[in-house]
Amino acid sequence: MSTRKAAVIDMGTNTFHLLLVEINGVNFKTIYKEKIPVKIGQGGINQDFLAPEALKRAMHTLRHFKNLIDGEGISHIFAFATSAVRNAKNGPEFVETVKSEIGIEINVISGEQEAQLIYEGIKLSGSLNGQIELMMDIGGGSVEFIIGTSQEVFYKESFEIGGQRLMDLFHHHDPILPEEIEKLKSYLRSKLQPLINAIKTYHPTGLVGASGTFDTLTDMYFESMLQCKLTGQHVFELPIEEFKKIYHDLTVKTREERLAIPGMIPMRADMIVVASSLIDFILDFIPIRSITCSHYALKEGAISRLLI
Repeated sequence: MSTRKAAVIDMGTNTFHLLLVEINGVNFKTIYKEKIPVKIGQGGINQDFLAPEALKRAMHTLRHFKNLIDGEGISHIFAFATSAVRNAKNGPEFVETVKSEIGIEINVISGEQEAQLIYEGIKLSGSLNGQIELMMDIGGGSVEFIIGTSQEVFYKESFEIGGQRLMDLFHHHDPILPEEIEKLKSYLRSKLQPLINAIKTYHPTGLVGASGTFDTLTDMYFESMLQCKLTGQHVFELPIEEFKKIYHDLTVKTREERLAIPGMIPMRADMIVVASSLIDFILDFIPIRSITCSHYALKEGAISRLLI
């Protein structure tokens, strides 16, 4: 069977991901991957606007990605933009500029399409084991929730309550103040009512978190156990009591102290506080002993559609 190469660009609100793969029937092999904290939502996300500095970083990163793609001789490029670009008044103009100046066609996907691709990525990772799961992916602009099994999806929805938005609204002191967390959680309670109702309807018994924040939380957990993640492993378990310990730690430390935690990466140090508060909020509604963390998310979901 002939192999073909493809490139996936996932343009998140916080991070741009590049994934270069070689596809061979039902399997794919990663040739190269890179993530860059572009923070395209910074400075304007709650005003539905992409700030000039953010656009400059985005163009610079996409030119860099295009050079790598051309270097591998890849012509199949699947580029997705999510919440920040989706909601920005100057989003269409940015998409047009990228097409004319760099030659990359960006597909601006809806929240529902995003949730579907995340589900397909999680499914591809082997994280689903037959029971009904609540799946979540915390982006910088939006958060996607899916309730389902490896066979079917019962509920999926995207909420514009991502990490960058929550940070701008609630995280004004460092370390975050207990009353800021309280305000954040009461905001979540009002925004996530449809999800809370769906949890009551479908009774998920497991929680699967996709990439991003969950990758960093498991990195910190593994570091605290003095263990290494195995190469090629895509699914990790994070015991609830360990999550609670890490979460408490994150809420009482300054940014500088958070950066010193083994396993923390600089691009996560800001957003991880509000993102973990969101996870903690969700845990009130679902009785579990550990969180399953899928290293696969949106970009792997896109690849799964290219497999036979």
